Amino acid sequence: MNKFMDILENILMPIAEKLNNNRYLTALRDGFMIALPLIIFGSIFVVLANLPFLDKLIGADAFAAYQSALGPASAATLSIMGAFVIIGIGTKLTESYDIEGIYGGVAAFAAFLILTPQTLEGVSGVIPTNVLGAEGMFLGIFTAFFAAELYRIFVQKNWTIKMPAGVPEAVSRSFSALIPITLTLGVFIIIRIIFSYTPFETVQNFIYTLIQEPLTSLGSGLAATIVAVLLIQLFWFFGLHGQIIINSVFDPIWYALNDENLQAFQAGEELPNIITKQFIDTFLVGMGGSGMTLAVVIGIFLIGRSRQLKELGKLGGPPGIFNVNEPIIFGLPIIMNPLALIPWLLAPVVITFITYFSMATGLVPKPAGIIVPWTTPVGISGFLATGNAWQGAVLQFFNMAVVFLIWWPFLKILDKSYYESEKKEGTSKAS
Repeated sequence: MNKFMDILENILMPIAEKLNNNRYLTALRDGFMIALPLIIFGSIFVVLANLPFLDKLIGADAFAAYQSALGPASAATLSIMGAFVIIGIGTKLTESYDIEGIYGGVAAFAAFLILTPQTLEGVSGVIPTNVLGAEGMFLGIFTAFFAAELYRIFVQKNWTIKMPAGVPEAVSRSFSALIPITLTLGVFIIIRIIFSYTPFETVQNFIYTLIQEPLTSLGSGLAATIVAVLLIQLFWFFGLHGQIIINSVFDPIWYALNDENLQAFQAGEELPNIITKQFIDTFLVGMGGSGMTLAVVIGIFLIGRSRQLKELGKLGGPPGIFNVNEPIIFGLPIIMNPLALIPWLLAPVVITFITYFSMATGLVPKPAGIIVPWTTPVGISGFLATGNAWQGAVLQFFNMAVVFLIWWPFLKILDKSYYESEKKEGTSKAS
C-alpha cells in the first residue's frame, strides 16, 4: 500500500503543481468566480419563475404574466453569462502580469464582439444573445486569453500615451490604455476579415465545429465524468484542492452543457444533457463536500466510540450540512490515510453511476440548468437543481445512504483503532 501511494504521489503531485501554477487555468477559474454571483442571481429567479403548482393557483394567464415579469432577471444574467466570464478572464489574466486588469477585461469583451456575427434573421447590427451564452463560451475563452495577452504585450512594450503631470489619474490611465486597446482590437478586425473568406465564414463557426462540439460531447459522457471525479478525489487525498484543479479544466464544458439544459427547461423542451455543472455540484460534491462526507459525519454519530471521532463529528457536522467538509478531510484524516483511500475513491464513482442511470432511465429529472448555491443543504439543492422535482431530493438522500454503507466498515476499523489507542493512553496515564 505504501509503495502504491508513493507511486501515485510521484505521478500526481507534479501534475497538480503545474495545474495550480498555470496562469491561464487560474485566470479561467477566477473569471468564472467573477461571474458566479450573477449566475446565482439569475438561477434564483428561474426557480421563482417556475414554482410548482403556481399556475394552478393563480391561473394560466396570470402565471404567464408573472413569468414574463421575472424573465429579464435570468435573461440579463444566466443567458449571457459568457459576457461576464470573458471580462473576468481578461481582467484576471491581465492582472497576473501586474497590469491594471479592467482594460484587459473590456478589450477581451470588445474583441469577442468583433468576432461575433452581428446579424439576426437578416437584420444587421444585432448580436444574438445565444452567442453570449453556451454557444459562444469557448470562443469567448480563447478570445479572452488572446486579447489579454496582446494587450499585455503592447503595454509592456510601453506603446502608450504619456499624459503631462497634473492630468487626473483616471484620464491618464484611459489614455495610456488607448493605443494597446486599439492595436489589440485591430488584430481581431483582421482575424474577422480573414475568416469571412473561409468555408467557416466566422470564427464562431470554426470554434464550435472543430473544438466546442467535440469537447462538449466528450465532457458530457459518463467515462470522462468518472475520470474527472476520480482525479478530484485523488488530488484531495494528497492534500490538494481537487475541485479547483479539475474544475478549471472541465468548467467551460460543464457550464456550456448546463446552459443548454437551462434554455430547454425555460422553453418547456426535453433537457438534452445529464452531465452538467449541477450534476457534479449538486449530486456529487454538494452532498457534504468533496467525497460526500456528510454521510461520514452521520456514520461517526452512529458508530463512533472513540473520543477523537465523537469530537470530530461535533466539529464537522454543522459545516457539513452546508457542504463544507475540510474538518473531516483534515480531521479524520482522509489526507494520506490508507484506510480512507478505498471508500474515498469508491463512493463518488458508485454515486456517479447511480445518479447518471437514474436520470438516463427517467426515474429522476435531469438537471434543469439552474445554478444552486453550493452551500445549499442536501434535499433542498436536489429539489431546486432538477427544476423543483421531489425526485431530485429523494435521489440525494438515497445517494447519502449508499455512501454511508460504503464507508461503514472502514469507519468501524478507524473508530476501533482510535478507541483502543485512547484506552491504552488512559491505562498508561493511570499507572
